[in-house]
This record gives sequence, C-alpha cells and structure tokens, in this order.
Amino acid sequence: MKLTSIKLCNFRQFYGKTPEILLAWGNECNTTVIHGNNGAGKTGLLNAFTWVLYEKFSAAFASVEQLVNKRAIAEAQLGDAIECWVEVGWEHDGKRYLAKRMCRVYKNETDFDAGKSELYMQVAGDDGRWYLPPQQPDEIINQILPSSLHQYFFFDGERIEQIVRSDKKAEIAEATKMLLGVEVLNRSIRHLGEAKKTLENELKAIGGSETKQLLKKQEKINQESERIINRQSEINQELEYQQTLKKETSNRLRELSAAKVLQERQQELERLKKLNQDNLKQSKEALKRAISARGYTVFLSETTTQFRSIVNDLRQRGELTAGISREFVNELLIQQCCICGAELHEGSSTCESVRSWLDRAGSSAVEETAIRMSAQVDEIDKQAAAFWEEIDTEQTRVTQLRQVINQIETELDSIQERLRADPSEEIRNLQKRLDEIEAKIRELTLEQGANQQQIANLNAEIETLGKQIAKQKMNEEKQALAQRRIVATQDAIERLIEVRYRQERQFRLQLEKRVKEIFREISFTPYLPRISEKYELTLVENTAGLEAPVAASTGENQILSLSFIASIIDRVREWSERKMLMVPDSSTFPIVMDSPFGSLDEIYRRQIAKTIPKLANQLVVLVTKTQWRGEVAAEMADRIGREYVLTYYSSKPDCEQDAIELGGTRYPLVKQSPNEFEYTEIIEVERYS
Repeated sequence: MKLTSIKLCNFRQFYGKTPEILLAWGNECNTTVIHGNNGAGKTGLLNAFTWVLYEKFSAAFASVEQLVNKRAIAEAQLGDAIECWVEVGWEHDGKRYLAKRMCRVYKNETDFDAGKSELYMQVAGDDGRWYLPPQQPDEIINQILPSSLHQYFFFDGERIEQIVRSDKKAEIAEATKMLLGVEVLNRSIRHLGEAKKTLENELKAIGGSETKQLLKKQEKINQESERIINRQSEINQELEYQQTLKKETSNRLRELSAAKVLQERQQELERLKKLNQDNLKQSKEALKRAISARGYTVFLSETTTQFRSIVNDLRQRGELTAGISREFVNELLIQQCCICGAELHEGSSTCESVRSWLDRAGSSAVEETAIRMSAQVDEIDKQAAAFWEEIDTEQTRVTQLRQVINQIETELDSIQERLRADPSEEIRNLQKRLDEIEAKIRELTLEQGANQQQIANLNAEIETLGKQIAKQKMNEEKQALAQRRIVATQDAIERLIEVRYRQERQFRLQLEKRVKEIFREISFTPYLPRISEKYELTLVENTAGLEAPVAASTGENQILSLSFIASIIDRVREWSERKMLMVPDSSTFPIVMDSPFGSLDEIYRRQIAKTIPKLANQLVVLVTKTQWRGEVAAEMADRIGREYVLTYYSSKPDCEQDAIELGGTRYPLVKQSPNEFEYTEIIEVERYS
C-alpha cells in the first residue's frame, strides 16, 4: 500500500477545500515531512487518514463527534447542510484507489444535528478511467491493511509506547498474528467451527407475513434506486458540458505561441498514453483469453503422467500389444480356416496352435483407444508449455506498458506545472481554468462512482430479497449436504491447527531476531526484546545468567515499540517476497507518525531519524519546529521527497506569530487571523534538487 495523496474539506481545523497533499514514496526520497505548531492540525491530519480508511481515531484526538469545521458551521444558514469530507488516494498491487468518507451536519437554532458518515471508493482502470470496485470499500481496505493493524502504521509517536502496556498486549498480539498470516489460519479454524454448527441446524422456511414485509421493503428500495439513476443522467449531461469546455480551453491554449511547443508535446503525450492504455487493455484481455482457453492444461500434468504409466504397465503385462488382435484370432477359429489355408478342426494341433495366440494377442479396441488418447495427451503437454510461454510474454508486456504509462504521466504533470508557472498571465489563467475544469470533472466522476456504488448495493439488496421471497419451504437437499460435510469439516479443523502451530513458531522466532537487531542499533542499553508465544512484547535484562523484566522508561518503551513496528515491516516484506505468507501481497507499508521524537533525548532522536526512513517503504512525519531541530533534520534531509507547512491562523488579538526556515525560505507557522475564526492552511515547501 503506497499512499499517494490526501485532501480535506471542512475537517476540523481545515476550513473549506484544502490543496491536495501529495505524498512521497520511492527507494530514496520516501519521506514526507509536515511541519506545524501544537494545535495547528497535525493530529487532525493523522486522524484524517484513519477516519477515511477505518472510521477510527487516536487517543489524543478529542471531541470525535465534532469533525466539521466551526467556521463552516458558523457561516451556514439555519437548516443548511455542511459537508465535511476527507479523500485519500493510494496504490496497491498495480492498482490505484481513491477513498472518500463524508459526513454532514445540519445547523439549527442552538447547535447542529450530525448525520452518519458515508464511505465511497473508486478504482482506476488500465484505460485511466475510474470505476466502481467489485467489492464493498470496507472489504477492500481491510484486505489491503486490516483495521486491527492500523495502529502500527498510523500512530501518535508520543503514545506509541502503549504497544508494550499490559492492557494492550492481547490486542497487539492478535493484530500481529493477522499481519503475519497466522490469523488467516485462526479465522479459517473459527469459520470452519461456525460452519460445522450451521451445517448441523435445520433450514427454516419463510412465513407468509414475512414475505409481505419483504415485498414492501423491495418496493421502497426500487424507488430509491430510480432516484439515483435519474441523478446519474444529470451528471452525464454535466460531464459532457465540462468536456466541451475543456476542449475549447485547450484549443485556446494551443493557439498561444508561447505555449505552442509545450501544448504540442502534451498532445503527443496524451496520444501515446491513450495508445499504451489500449495496448495494456489488449494484453490483459489476451491473458484472460489464454487462461480461459488453455489454463486447465497446467493442472493435468499429474493426470497425463498417470495415463502414460497405465499404458506402459499394460504393455509390460502383454495386455496391450501391437500386431494380431484377439478379435482376429476368434474370427479364424469360428471360420475353422487359417490364413494359410489350413483347416482348424476342434482338437487338432493346428487349431490349438492358433488358439494359443489368444493369450498373446491384445484387444484392438483397447489399442486403438490407447493410441488415440496418447496423441491427445501429447497435445495437452504441448499446450501447457505454450500456455506458460504466452503468459510470461504478456505479463512482461503488461509490466513494460505500465512503466511507460507512468513515465508519460510524470512528463505530463511536469508540463502542467510549467504552464502553471509560465511568465504569461494569459497562459497561467488558461491553465488554471483547465485545472478547475479537471477538478469539476473529477468531482462529478467521483459522485457518479459513488452513485454507481449505491445502485449496486441497492440491486444486491433487491436480489437478496427476491431470493428470500422465492424461498418458501425447507431446502432438504442443503440440509442433507450439510450433514455429509460435517466429518470433512472436523478433519480440516484438525489439520489447520497443526499448520498454525508450525507457521506461528517460525514467524515468531524470526521476528524476535529482527526486533533485537533494530533495538540494538538504536538503543545504547544492554536490554533484550522478547516476544512470547502469545506475541506479547517485553524488554528484559540478563543478570547473572537469569533474565528479568525491565522497568523501562517511556523513552525506552518508545524505542522498543518503534523497533517492533520496523521489524514487522521488514520481516513481512521479506516473507511476502519469498511467498511465505498466507495473505495477499503485503510487501509495502506506509508509516504516518505524529510527533515521534517528542520525549526522546538527542542520541535516540538521531538514531530513530536515521533508521526509520530506511526500514519503512513510505514515511509521513508530522512534527513541531522543536521536534525537527538539528539532528533529526540532518539525518532525514536526504530522504525527504515532499514537505509541507501547516499555517495556523489564530483569532487571539495578541497572538505571538511564529515561522520556520526551510531551505533558506521562511514559512509562517502562526499568523493573525483576518477574521474572528481560527483555521489552518496547507503550504507546500519548495524543494530544489
């Protein structure tokens, strides 16, 4: 999972729509640093991630029921709906995702009424368009990074030591097992046990009165679906209008001589991007066709080997021989005449000589069948080899096309940035207009996707209701089938328990070894980390050959916890690459840390600042000016890919203003608000190679 961006609207300190925060990732410059004073919104940003993905908040996030910006509420009219949303983008396993969680409050005379939050998601296709995902958004997110694990990757650095607290150990242990794949077995065993109980119960019929209620509910859902479909038609019309505006504005920009070269290059890149997207789509279709047509051949190698073994065995036993067949010998005996013309009278030596061939001759029907099937088996083996060759070729082509598309998109982004910063005001204004049109198209597309998701959900409900209505009596076949499956279910449970024990022990010992290595690299104490059989994390010291628990300080517990998280990322990345985990690809993880250096001394701050960016695939650090001082900035400077400042506007009349110097430029941290409201703005730091 690589986080790519986050954007907010009326979320806590952030009034209105914020600029999009683009997040760095890569082999070297994989760190995004966000500077802000206390109260400026660093914790709010951390919780913006967890709210979108999991609708959860950190312990330091107060008043979770008050998410909507106070200024937005104050400026609204009575009865107005005020929207608050956060949008997070990420990439995983070659796909791009965009998730948006939204809530609304309705202003009344004394306060406001809050509605429930809603989560929407879209997935980018190979053609560059955004589509409705095939699963529910919550399911997709939890498959990529389960909710129970989010505390490892989105955390308040000043409270990270909670991982080693006694009342948190059981929770952390279960989350760790899930990340390592052990929890997959636990869940399988648990589900099999539940299935066994379910299979032992009789199916219940639906009563008549209940059917009437289901029909009424079905009608209501149909009406809601129709309303959303009408809105989709309105969106389609607006999208057509915006596309027309975009085309006209692009033409005007191309007419300007100063922008002509860039626009021509941009047009050529867009053509190449479309061409490569089409080729990518064709390659993926070719993969599907190959798998559909010949994929079965790779599963038949054992069967073809078994067939050849049977044929060879028949030949060795003399039951399958080439030459005279039993049918031919029997025909000679019936006619009592040999092919040489001799008469075959019963009991004569000539007749017995011919009859002896019955034991040595084979069946012509069996031989013909064996010959025909041998040819077919040879063809299957050839098809299997050709199948793998075609799959490898198309997979390589898919990877190459994706790389080319990424390069084209990077150059297109660069051209747009140059147009936005062009000396000509007319060019800048036209590009700004294009950006606004693109933003509108994107907004409409996202709403369209959210509506598609709602329609799909409603259709699924309608389908489920239809099945419930149609099911009027006991399903005796399913009941009988459930009874037959009970024995197989119990056998599967016992086997999975044994697999779990072996996998769990192997992962735990390797994880503990890596925790020790990282802790030793950061800490100057002689203490040793230990991970128990229940995955509980502790710190011990060795005195006179005996291990004893350490009454560790807050700083030591923070280091232990960070070492634990870094070790998990490092080990899981290695295990995933070696195909040792029983979970989907989990080789890439982000870390978003709020105030990770607050209570640590200079040596520990330096060691953590040096170690964490190397171990994490992607790092987002939220820091105050004092936390960023000296050694932290020096160690992380070469790792920074993106950098932002949160400027807090204070409504206090005599507020003390503050600023931070980054790259020779001063950026405001605290400023006087131009009105009676407090709010925060996001400023991107200009970085130069």
